[in-house]
Amino acid sequence: MTRIGILAHSAEGAALCFLEACHEGERRLGAHVHPDIVMDIEAMGASMDDWANGNLAPIGERFRRAAQRLTAAGADFWICPDNTAHMAFEALAVPLPLPGLHIAEIVAEEARRRGFQKVGITGTLWTMEGPVYPGAFGRRGIGYATPPKPERDLVQDIIFEELVRGKVLDVSRARFAAVVEGLKREGCDSVVLGCTELPLLLDDTTSPLSALDSTRLLARAAVDVALGTRPLPTWRGGPLG
Repeated sequence: MTRIGILAHSAEGAALCFLEACHEGERRLGAHVHPDIVMDIEAMGASMDDWANGNLAPIGERFRRAAQRLTAAGADFWICPDNTAHMAFEALAVPLPLPGLHIAEIVAEEARRRGFQKVGITGTLWTMEGPVYPGAFGRRGIGYATPPKPERDLVQDIIFEELVRGKVLDVSRARFAAVVEGLKREGCDSVVLGCTELPLLLDDTTSPLSALDSTRLLARAAVDVALGTRPLPTWRGGPLG
């Protein structure tokens, strides 16, 4: 088995991804067995001002240093359970020291496999308004939509005031479900839970739309790579398509 490196940014999403990789390994390999995993996380607070200002270069350099530490720890490839972070990865001009799986590419592959035609994009403001998911869906001819601005702001507040701090509230679950219901009225047949904490609120059984759980899809794809049923990735950051 190859060793998975988790290039973490948000603690809650990274923890959920780590646990899913362990559980998926046990489902496939037997009791108490899963691939080797190493994780590196620098406090997200170091990058929050840069995110607010759209300053991707220093964020990318922080991830580069983290990737170097993962390499030193013996990781063969990386995953980053943070959708927004992939804006910084796609903007890199110099390749990272080891290859990684692109979360939006994994999600878009699953959307195509399940035959979805128009996917609602939820996540942070930067994910909902940025190029990562439009690019991944567009390369596959899949349509997409985002919530209107007031609802995008609501989702942003739920993520940063609650979920990344470990607060999972029923009132926010209901509010987020209403946002997804709005996407359904706009003709979406599915929704990507495009922040790795959003699966704490909804899943495929409770969402008004079929849900693409970016966190768990990424973790399962990483286990596929570790077990040799999926090729080792070659992407080391930079533009796709």
